[in-house]
Amino acid sequence: LARVGGNGFNGSGDIFLAFATGNDLPRGDQPLALTMLPHDCMNELFRAAAESTEEAILNALCAAETMHGFNGSLVHALPHDALLRAMGR
Repeated sequence: LARVGGNGFNGSGDIFLAFATGNDLPRGDQPLALTMLPHDCMNELFRAAAESTEEAILNALCAAETMHGFNGSLVHALPHDALLRAMGR
């Protein structure tokens, strides 16, 4: 999606939703020491997320098979030869 919309970057004002699996921190009123990435490193994380999302979408499109669905609907697999022609290869 980022390839057709635009990459976000640190300070761009874009809104991102993230889920973390970080450390379970103890509750209390004492200050905690945290280790964080420098702001300049965030752009690489955004780029990696965009590239992995794009790759997952392309893989899903290319791996899909023709299938029958609800009420007799038919969805055809993406023809690989037409895709390659459209991509100019």
